Amino acid sequence: MINLPLQTINNARQTTPELMAPAGDWTMLVTAVNAGANAVYFGVEKLNMRAKAANFTTEELTNVTAFCKERNVKTYLTLNTIIYEEEIAEAEEIISAAKNSGVDRIICWDLAITQICRKYDMPFCISTQASISNSLSANFFKNLGAVRVVLARECSLEEIKNIRTSTDLEIEAFIHGAMCIAVSGRCFMSHHLFGKSANRGECIQPCRREYEVIDNSIDKSLIIGEDYVLSPKDLCTIEFIDQLIEAGIDSFKIEGRKRSPEYVAKVVSVYRKAIDLYFEGKLTAEIKKDFLAELEKVYNRGFSAGFYFDKPSSSEYADIYGSKATTRKAYVGKVLNYFKKANTVFVSLESGKIKLGDEILIIGATTGVVSVKINNILKDDVATNEASKGDKITFPCQELVRPHDSVYIVIQIVS
Repeated sequence: MINLPLQTINNARQTTPELMAPAGDWTMLVTAVNAGANAVYFGVEKLNMRAKAANFTTEELTNVTAFCKERNVKTYLTLNTIIYEEEIAEAEEIISAAKNSGVDRIICWDLAITQICRKYDMPFCISTQASISNSLSANFFKNLGAVRVVLARECSLEEIKNIRTSTDLEIEAFIHGAMCIAVSGRCFMSHHLFGKSANRGECIQPCRREYEVIDNSIDKSLIIGEDYVLSPKDLCTIEFIDQLIEAGIDSFKIEGRKRSPEYVAKVVSVYRKAIDLYFEGKLTAEIKKDFLAELEKVYNRGFSAGFYFDKPSSSEYADIYGSKATTRKAYVGKVLNYFKKANTVFVSLESGKIKLGDEILIIGATTGVVSVKINNILKDDVATNEASKGDKITFPCQELVRPHDSVYIVIQIVS
């Protein structure tokens, strides 16, 4: 690699950052790519921090990379758990398979993985689990052969700017998604209580629950306030995404391998539009406000700026268990056929009903997520205002969908 002077590197930083999306399975992968991701990250069956999420098999890697390369999308495989002695051979098999299948990079933090990657000449990035929060640490990993570091979530925007001026290593930072009370990982709560280690990708998130404080001396107890004090809100940077671009961050990472395809579709598409509008000089405060409302529609625990501007306060904790999304989806049926010439979909309703004006999501492993606003319904070739369970209907759909895709109605949640 040619080492250019840092000032030359930093003067050229005003380039479009990579937008990286989570991909737990084929539906999420297709959805992320269709929504505008420049890169996707995913795991295989073992040794990744989302063991409970959908993961690909090692045998699928060649198909995954081929699909992405055809669309100019980078592929990053997560091998980011701690590695035990008896797992070294297994890790090597996975890295060898990744190399042979054309995976672009490995995301890791255990030094054993870095050494195996060097053996196979496999580019690797250092995970946020390593808590890299200064340029000396970043350059240490650069000397080990890393091509990128994912900075600690504890880093403020000003700290990131300072790190940027002192290293030419690629920098990646999270822009959206769940945050953990342990911040950059290494939490032992799930392991201690349930034998499910967060550092092995098995966390069952006991921190997200409501807790009770007991005074044994008087046999009284209290629920801890109105907040879930171990459950932070989700990170959302849409209102200051321009500042992150200007800080010279190379890659923007969206968290969410355990979330739904419609979450991936909405979040990736919103940030894609925001980044593109910024470089067109059209990203206004009003547009960012509209984008925030769009992001609120899918799973979230409320939004926070994380550590970007200050240490989070007590208001940064979730005030409910689960999601504060302003919409939810409900299953209504399946696609029977799609007529390309007419751009029309034929659907069998198996539950509920739909009417003119409704928003429909069509989701499938090959299709990804397609959103359709219903402005015309035909039942038995006759126009109708609504249709119910048992009906077979057609309606316009500009994007290609496929037989057996699932059909959902989007329902507004009244607070």
